[in-house]
Amino acid sequence: MIYEQTGGNQNFALIRSKGDQALFGKTTQAMKAQWRVPDGRPLADFAPTIILKAKDFAAEITIHNARAHQMRSEPQISQEHVTNNQAVRQTLLNRGIRPESLPPAEDVKKVERRLASDGKKALENPDKLEGA
Repeated sequence: MIYEQTGGNQNFALIRSKGDQALFGKTTQAMKAQWRVPDGRPLADFAPTIILKAKDFAAEITIHNARAHQMRSEPQISQEHVTNNQAVRQTLLNRGIRPESLPPAEDVKKVERRLASDGKKALENPDKLEGA
């Protein structure tokens, strides 16, 4: 919805980047460096579940309010998204969770490979499933 309202990738990326700055207190690039995210990979592939949920919650509030208040421009939607990420950050801080201090989660690509491998092994060896 935000992508459609703002007219494309550049504005969408700018809004997301401003949201990260508000949530982490540092840029997306700074968090990627801190978590050692390889170039070309999204920060979300290394984000702990609580951060994924926080980002999603802030985005859903932004979408709701952008629709409800008929926001159409990047600056309007960006400000809304920043405000929502700041509120989510404050909630986390109030509960003793500092987003920028959390360690990265396991690379989602590694998890996918492991699950695919485990699934393949289970199909090759169905007897082991019954004992589990």
